[in-house]
Amino acid sequence: METIWLAIFAVLLIGYFALEGFDVGVGMLLPLLSRASERAGEPGTAQDHRDRMVRAMAPFVLANEVWLVAVVGTLFGAFPALEGKVLSGLYPLVVALLVSWILRDAALWFRRRIDGPAWRAAWDALLCAGSWGLALTWGAALASIVRGLPGNPFDLIGLLYGAVVAAAFAFHGRAFTAWRLSGPTESGRAGRRLLFTAAVAALPAIAALIFTAASLLDHVAPPATLNVLSVIILPVTPIMVGAQVWVWRTFRPNRPGAAAARIPSFF
Repeated sequence: METIWLAIFAVLLIGYFALEGFDVGVGMLLPLLSRASERAGEPGTAQDHRDRMVRAMAPFVLANEVWLVAVVGTLFGAFPALEGKVLSGLYPLVVALLVSWILRDAALWFRRRIDGPAWRAAWDALLCAGSWGLALTWGAALASIVRGLPGNPFDLIGLLYGAVVAAAFAFHGRAFTAWRLSGPTESGRAGRRLLFTAAVAALPAIAALIFTAASLLDHVAPPATLNVLSVIILPVTPIMVGAQVWVWRTFRPNRPGAAAARIPSFF
């Protein structure tokens, strides 16, 4: 049972990095992607191009964030002895992660609440900053956990691993926009590249799990607790997986009738 819950936690964490990674990557690259669209001669202003990039990722954001909720719930439910250690040892990073997450999501929700270039540009800047904060903080957190929660998580190693995660997410985000906005003749190749970049985005999490697997097993909850978690979690799992399948099938490129569905009103 302990090994099963370790595998569940690993799948959730890897899935979060592979899926949420492109959302974060698009936010990080938002100014660069809009300039690239301008240089390519696509019609519209810089703000139009930024709107297009945000609309491309918008339908996937909430579904992807569910994975983070599942990761945190599994960590504190199946490995309760780690809760205090993680929260105290990573306190500055947890705060930075929450602030970045709030900024990124607030920017997504508020950027279209007022129709004005200055308003949207300000929220787009916060969207980009929050996305960079998420990527760098996740990298520093993984590096800190692997090293046994050192006193200064923002040291050189933490920052370097943050840069690695940021680069992987940016790579994934660029591939996602190429797939999401691809034409009929390009979607197949773009989809295969997206699968590759998803694996790249997940590599930092996979590496951290390899180094911390033994420690996680040492802090696993008693079998009785794991049995109760199984009763609670297992019925919810098909719903989460089904929601992911629905989102990807509904908003895939070149689906008949997908043009209108690509632009949800709340983003």
